[in-house]
Amino acid sequence: MGGKVYDLREVRRARYAVAAVFAAHGAVTGSFATRVPWIQDHAGVSAGQLGLALAFPALGASLAMPLAGRVTHRFGARNALRGLMALWTLALTLPSLAPNLPALCLALFAFGATAGMADVAMNALGVEVEGRLGRSIMSGLHGMWSAGALVGSAAGTLAAHLGSDARLHHALAAAVLTVLGVAACRWVLDLQPAEDEDPPPRFALPPRSALLIGAVGFCAVFAEGASLDWSAVYLRDQLDTSAGLAAACTTGFTLTMAIARIAGDRVVDRFGSVRTVRASGVLATLGGLMVVVSDSPALAMTGFALLGLGIAVVVPLCFAAAGRSGSNPSLAIAGVATITYTSGLVAPSAIGGLAQLTSLVVSFCLVTLLASGLAVFAGVLRTADRDRPKISRPDAAVPGPRP
Repeated sequence: MGGKVYDLREVRRARYAVAAVFAAHGAVTGSFATRVPWIQDHAGVSAGQLGLALAFPALGASLAMPLAGRVTHRFGARNALRGLMALWTLALTLPSLAPNLPALCLALFAFGATAGMADVAMNALGVEVEGRLGRSIMSGLHGMWSAGALVGSAAGTLAAHLGSDARLHHALAAAVLTVLGVAACRWVLDLQPAEDEDPPPRFALPPRSALLIGAVGFCAVFAEGASLDWSAVYLRDQLDTSAGLAAACTTGFTLTMAIARIAGDRVVDRFGSVRTVRASGVLATLGGLMVVVSDSPALAMTGFALLGLGIAVVVPLCFAAAGRSGSNPSLAIAGVATITYTSGLVAPSAIGGLAQLTSLVVSFCLVTLLASGLAVFAGVLRTADRDRPKISRPDAAVPGPRP
């Protein structure tokens, strides 16, 4: 990808634009998640049928993600992101319109497909901006996604509390987020393919390096999905806490992740990706052990907070490393994103199935084991440190194409 020559001021502006896109993307997810009970009632589906339907977003994302690179090659990075973000924000209206299970599955498939393609496009641009700035920004971008998800969730919670129709709520949210997302795309980098650059294949296996990086992301997202979906249940069933305190544990976990991501770039710049992920793995493992051995709510909540702190920056760093792991950043990022989406899909059901056979304590022993893998295999992210360029002068011009 190439294009015009950008000075540092324009690259900094592009950073804030991409951050706004990340926040809008997260707000769509938060807006949807809070109205799932309404959607279930409107479609008239059982809990088991809802579980089946909720597998379709990950399926749609996994199948559509490899197409993002081709869309970007065809339309350029800015126009591609603008179009994909509009499709994603408008797709928020689809699930609440579904009158039955087949329609809900189709709506969620489209919802996931647009989410996945927009995800790949915005992460690829984030990696590009990070490389041109010469310092870490991916953790902060994902922190903005988390912040957007929290805002969307808060608005959705208020709408649900007021008893509003989710179709109206999602139509208004989609309109606002489409305007914000598309407007922010105006200032992202307008990268264009080189004249002699062949379009990427519609579907292709990711490079081996992306598979290794994706394995690290898999461990982090598995721990995230398990903690988000099961932390409240763990406190209620294992430690006999109140529903309010159990819910507060999940909220605390989410806030810890968001804060750690927003602050994580300074840590990465100082210590590098590999050492940061190794230390993160140690923290997450310690948190998992505290959860497993806890005999009080305070100890378990502290453990979940440490888990959130430990895994927060791992996925952003995986995307950054994937974007520099080969000649086709979009393909590598799509590969890592597909693996992490799969992990997020598998984790909640795997934890539940293992708990059914044994106990939740044993399930979180598995989470702790996977968290320890972050410290062991952090070295596969070394490319993110090795290939990060440096800008020595504040007024330095930043070239369009990079070798």
